[in-house]
Amino acid sequence: QVRLVESGGGLVQAGGSLTLSCTASGRIFSGNVMGWYRQAPGNEREVVASITSGGKSNSADSVKGRFTISRDNAKNMVFLQMNNLKSEDTAVYYCNYRHYATGASWGQGTQVTVSS
Repeated sequence: QVRLVESGGGLVQAGGSLTLSCTASGRIFSGNVMGWYRQAPGNEREVVASITSGGKSNSADSVKGRFTISRDNAKNMVFLQMNNLKSEDTAVYYCNYRHYATGASWGQGTQVTVSS
């Protein structure tokens, strides 16, 4: 099982920036994919961005050009740099790990609130 711990959420004004971090521990396999999802009240959980252990990344159209995902494989960490935040980015952000051998694991979530 993989344990994920997120940090870095908080309250920020529109146009501001935040960086989320997630540390994975436990039985981690190479060739995994890590990513960030978010869920706003009343909405489904949606993918924000993901990155393979080889560094290939994808992001949702709504955050392209504003959010950047990166990872440090040596430290089993993934980051989400969020710039030019908008009120619609307000949500609980969840770290995700997945590998075909172990399935998916989720962090407990960190709240990001953007005030307009």
